[in-house]
Amino acid sequence: MDNLSQKDVDWLLDLHKKDRHRRRSQKGHPELRKLFIWSLVIFFGIIGLMILPFYLLVRTSIFLNLEYGYGGWISLGGGIVVSVLLLLTYLLFLFQKIKNRKKRFQFSLGGAGAMVFGFCLFSLFYLSSVNAKSDEIRNVYRSMHPILRVAISIVTLADSDLVITDIERVLSDYGAMGLPVNPHSLHYRQDETGYVHAIDLRTRGRTEIRNLLLQASLEMMGFQTLRHVGTADHLHVELMVR
Repeated sequence: MDNLSQKDVDWLLDLHKKDRHRRRSQKGHPELRKLFIWSLVIFFGIIGLMILPFYLLVRTSIFLNLEYGYGGWISLGGGIVVSVLLLLTYLLFLFQKIKNRKKRFQFSLGGAGAMVFGFCLFSLFYLSSVNAKSDEIRNVYRSMHPILRVAISIVTLADSDLVITDIERVLSDYGAMGLPVNPHSLHYRQDETGYVHAIDLRTRGRTEIRNLLLQASLEMMGFQTLRHVGTADHLHVELMVR
């Protein structure tokens, strides 16, 4: 040490300080990472809890319709029951400080039922002009299968610019569009249900990420989708006929 110059001593002290600072920083990083990870978990958890009632509403309805052969309205009713029960659980948890259990249950059940039934009634009978290519689309909106109507209304909550470009067709429409006639199209009113089981959604003028997310979300709900590209770029969505 006697042979070290003051310059060497200063350099060693500075190196020691930097090393201590580096070790302190390393100790803090895992805590920051944990906080960041937990923040993401909580954020996506909340989003998931918000989406789950809507997802179960449609997924349960399609399951009952295709797997058990229940009619569209009965199947939708089953989906509504499942969605109401889930929301009831949420509300009972949120209002657990209310000591009167009977009032808490009545209030929560009434709130959950009002939210789900209100949304479904709105979805079944109303389509905004923003989400329809033309007035003709709005006029035939109620020809769509009820489960499909509710599902599209749910999607518009996340994608307000969604546009339905086609719903109901007849044989002559294919000739007018210069397309070969498709005798098995689900755009026709189906004899089994009396409803149209297919719609087309606009994909042009939208980012590919939005189109992929739209397609993935509908497939997760249980619908069949097919992307048509080219001059008539659109997403074909259909509810299979059992």
